[in-house]
Amino acid sequence: MKKSVIMLMLLTIISKISGFLRDLTLAYFYGASEISDIFLISLSIPTIIFGVIAAGISTGYIPLYSKIDNQFGEDSGIRFTNNLIGILMSICTVIVILALIFTEYLVKIFAFGFEGEVLELAVMFTRVSIFGIYFTIIIRILSAYLNYKQIFAVPSLIGIPMNLVLIVSIIISSSTGWIYLLAFANVLALFVQLLIIIFFACRHSFYFVPVFKPQDRHIKEMAALSLPVILGSSVTQINRLVDRSLASWVAIGGISSINYANTLNTSFIGIFVSSFVTVFYPDISKRAAKGDIDGLKYIMNQTIAGVMLLIIPATAGAMVFAEPIVRFLFARGAFDESAVSLTSSAFFFYSLGMSGAGINLILTRTFFALQDTRTPMVNSAISMGINVVLSFTLAPVIGIGGIALATSTASIITALLLFKSLRKKLGQLHLKRMIPSFIKICAASAVSAVIAWIIYTLPGAGASDPLLLAISILLMITIYSGLIYILKVEGADTFVKSIIRRFNKR
Repeated sequence: MKKSVIMLMLLTIISKISGFLRDLTLAYFYGASEISDIFLISLSIPTIIFGVIAAGISTGYIPLYSKIDNQFGEDSGIRFTNNLIGILMSICTVIVILALIFTEYLVKIFAFGFEGEVLELAVMFTRVSIFGIYFTIIIRILSAYLNYKQIFAVPSLIGIPMNLVLIVSIIISSSTGWIYLLAFANVLALFVQLLIIIFFACRHSFYFVPVFKPQDRHIKEMAALSLPVILGSSVTQINRLVDRSLASWVAIGGISSINYANTLNTSFIGIFVSSFVTVFYPDISKRAAKGDIDGLKYIMNQTIAGVMLLIIPATAGAMVFAEPIVRFLFARGAFDESAVSLTSSAFFFYSLGMSGAGINLILTRTFFALQDTRTPMVNSAISMGINVVLSFTLAPVIGIGGIALATSTASIITALLLFKSLRKKLGQLHLKRMIPSFIKICAASAVSAVIAWIIYTLPGAGASDPLLLAISILLMITIYSGLIYILKVEGADTFVKSIIRRFNKR
């Protein structure tokens, strides 16, 4: 099982790299423009409308399929799967019809800054892309089916052929001038995914059979299991909706800039937080299961300390080198100076919330280990409210950066609320012990970032030189590591040794 987790992490990283290459391709050929905004909105609308339902279904499917398989056999499980697909396809049909009728209103909700020809083109793109939800639901269900069969590679890697189709479509549409190809690109990419997932599902005993029984008790159980996940996922999607809709109003190319900056931000969080949380989460779960609350607090605090050891210097580096990083990665082709400015601003303000997002991930997992899913859901709702209010307040003042700042502020406030809720649940968390280490980490990060920036901006050094950027970042890492050693940050040695030990075991 541990090897499966590491393998899954590696496969997910590979898939994310392909997604990042897709964004780089879009940035190169279309920059942060009206076309890229329209393309991204046409992808977002079906995802947000049906993504929350699909997330709930795919989460509740595995435990219910397992129950049916154990009690009634594999054939019953497959018939249940076909029944679920049939019912959801019917729901999809209703959604598609309504979306086709009210497309313009739908686009205005998701991007209220679109007007005139931009709005008309976005409506056309969306009317095509909405049909992709038929493929999406089958892909989600059969991916969960393969995961139940212990086949993890295929569901993790099907994002690669999808992104390749999108990359090729972006290149062809730009070179031929036929931008309407972009409208069909996502549906085609999803169809390719569908063919791959069906092929592998059928190789592992799945078969299609016509079943349509909405009153089946297992379908009712599925609805009950999926509802909490759907509610939680909808909060995240609403936050995305608010950010992108406001971005469409703030500036031309605003949606694209927010998307590119968020890709960078989530990549940082994925590298410096998610991987390590995945490693430590089993220990937290075991302590909770045994009722060892003191042990749980210790592991949780060690995880927070370790993540802060990595995420705080990453935050400092992202803030100092936001513009050079964006310029190095995106500034080519159609990605002009305006796009660099917008994306750099968003990335800078998103980076302020990295620590909050990292702590939220750790604390949410801690609540899950304690079998408490209600508290994270409530705090997610509060976070959504804060984000919406701050976004509308800051966007007119700071522009695109204000939207990112609202998200970062909401994540930090949510982390504080989660700490407060966890203290009520578990008692004293002993966080004061971490304050000296936290101060030392912040000081080391600030000093190393400032020195690296001074080197990068030396007169005559050539501030746009990618090699100099790489040297400056490497210098920052070296200085930071040395300062952490000199300052004797508590827990740093223990954390590094424990990480090495755990990965060696795997």
